[in-house]
Amino acid sequence: MNIVSKLILAVLLLLAVAATGYWFGTRTTSAVKEATSTEKAERKVLYYRNPMGLPDTSPVPRKDSMGMDYVPVYEGDQQSSGVVSINTDKVQKLGVKSEAATMRILDKMLRASGRIEIDEQRTYTIAPKFEGWVQRLYVNTTGQAVSKGQPLFEVYSPELVSGLREQALAQQGIAALKDADEDARDSMRRLAEASATRLKNWDIADGQLNKDHVTYFAPVNGVVLEKKAVQGMRFMPGEVLYQIADLSMLWVIADVPEQEIAAIKVGGTAKVSMEAYPDKDLDGKVDFIYPTLNSATRTVPVRIVIANPHGLIKPAMFAQVELPTGHKDKVLTVPTSAVIDSGSRQVALVQLAPGRFEPREVRLGSRSDRYVEILAGIAEGELVVTSANFLIDAESNLRAALAGFGSHAAQGSTAPLAAGNPFQPPQPLPASPYQGRSQGGTSDSGQPKKKPAAVGHQAQGVLDAFNGDGTVSITHKPIASLGWPGMTMDFELANSSLAKDIPPGSAITFELVERKPDEWVITRIQTATQANAEHKREGR
Repeated sequence: MNIVSKLILAVLLLLAVAATGYWFGTRTTSAVKEATSTEKAERKVLYYRNPMGLPDTSPVPRKDSMGMDYVPVYEGDQQSSGVVSINTDKVQKLGVKSEAATMRILDKMLRASGRIEIDEQRTYTIAPKFEGWVQRLYVNTTGQAVSKGQPLFEVYSPELVSGLREQALAQQGIAALKDADEDARDSMRRLAEASATRLKNWDIADGQLNKDHVTYFAPVNGVVLEKKAVQGMRFMPGEVLYQIADLSMLWVIADVPEQEIAAIKVGGTAKVSMEAYPDKDLDGKVDFIYPTLNSATRTVPVRIVIANPHGLIKPAMFAQVELPTGHKDKVLTVPTSAVIDSGSRQVALVQLAPGRFEPREVRLGSRSDRYVEILAGIAEGELVVTSANFLIDAESNLRAALAGFGSHAAQGSTAPLAAGNPFQPPQPLPASPYQGRSQGGTSDSGQPKKKPAAVGHQAQGVLDAFNGDGTVSITHKPIASLGWPGMTMDFELANSSLAKDIPPGSAITFELVERKPDEWVITRIQTATQANAEHKREGR
């Protein structure tokens, strides 16, 4: 009975231990889940990325075209190889500004130089079709304004006199043969018609005939551009005696670059200004686009018609033409200053979060004076850097160079960019002349090299600023012992009190050591004055 009791008691104890273990495990698992959930809740969401892996992010939750939710990226998660992180204090010092990509209508004003020319369709010449002599001039100067119907000159011509007499005889014959037979009257009528046709072919109207001479009148209101007629001179058939132009409408021939000609449409409006009248802007209309290209200037002539009711505009004047071009519909745009053109491609910096920037290759469309159309690479609402983007580029290039040589891990850089191509991860670089001084490796004989003890390196420079993260920004001179060129870098202080009495802008000497591979710390810092005084005390 004692043995059975003992067995029962042992079984009960085992069951109690198992129940306690199960309860404790359940509580531990629950606690771990709660801690993990709390940790995730406390982590900061930096941005939301495209669920399909496309180069598309959003500062707020959203869905893609297929209805899939964008994936949140938390602070501390693995970052993209192209993201550039810069201390927020340094971002403010650089003067970084950003603007959202927005849908807008691109209104571009194309400017071109032009010249005033006479409307060829409003130019008239007076050239008699018969031989004769100029008897009298009524308009005797070039440039004189004339009115339509105003007499210009009178001419005498033997041919004209003969034709007039022939016509008069024919008219008399018709009157004399009114009682003759039909054949005789028809013959005389044909003679009269032939005489009238001859005068008509000479452009002689009844109002121009005056006994034995002909008077020519101005065909339009205009200006005498050319006057070759001289009183008493003889002229031959077809010889131009006067040239008159109507200057109430003029042409402006604008030279438009060939890359812009596709945006010009016949019937479009234009603004014309001239140095002679800087306070007057004239409205014009695109009348014709010439079918030829000037191979010397790579421009296409475009003809614009303007009114000149007061005659102030003179042919051959120079003019400046503004031709509005652009889209009729809204398109996605960013400021032109946001695009960095490397020659082979165009890149924009997208601000994912304060201090975090991602370079995006973009495809551009039309441009205006201030904005450029984005065809691909950026989504509406994303923030793009519009100011100091070249400084961010320079910052990333410097970090890439230092990381490649293994000389210094720049503050806050998570993915340095290649110096030669501003927005690609750095390619493997050739061995640095000072690489391996602070890290282990193998010697030429293949034997492991012993890592040397940490040593201090002396340097000189200027203390630029105290950063908000406790580091200092220093522009140092070349450091021969490390093989570093002169540059501006951020350093950590071994003790925050080392530089408390040194104002920014001071010339300094300092000592730095490699605390761990590629992590350099300043262990001593003095102003140049303090260093000189110490040297004198030591007798150096």
